[in-house]
Amino acid sequence: MEATTSRLGTLLITGLLTMAACNSTARSNDTAASEPEVIEATNMVSKRPYTDFAMPGADGKNMRISDFVGKTKYVLIDFWASWCGPCRAEMPAVVMAYELFHDKGLEVVGVSLDQDKADWLAAVKRLNMTWPQMSDLKGWECQGAKLYGVRGIPANFLIDQDGNIVAENLRGEGLINTLTALLP
Repeated sequence: MEATTSRLGTLLITGLLTMAACNSTARSNDTAASEPEVIEATNMVSKRPYTDFAMPGADGKNMRISDFVGKTKYVLIDFWASWCGPCRAEMPAVVMAYELFHDKGLEVVGVSLDQDKADWLAAVKRLNMTWPQMSDLKGWECQGAKLYGVRGIPANFLIDQDGNIVAENLRGEGLINTLTALLP
């Protein structure tokens, strides 16, 4: 009985750690998830200045967050990875937000925590992520993720044109509702 309890405890802890690895919220790892998770809260935060950083883009040339902030009304920095099931499940909401609000002043900048460039770029194409992408290919040692204190993905930060973070970790309908309010 003691051995069974010990094995069960080990399996439970392993399962919890696996779920936490991508900041999972009980979503499927299926890349064809039909609907993103709905969160009602807008996750607005007290304004604080964003932190700039540079990384190679998909073409290998360095790009900076400051290349986008101030040139459009809002920039959404979206931290994700090709291997992260919750990130893939959330991506249809980000794609929808980009399609609905890009012409109204939203830019999305993807920051991948991948380590393999081929996997990263294949996921960008497969998930229809047509916005700028960057990655230093260092996984959890990603410079941008460290600067922003990202401990789980997906994670995002919404920056206004004055360079202030105004919301973070917007998901699904919460992302769309927040952008609808800010970019009517």
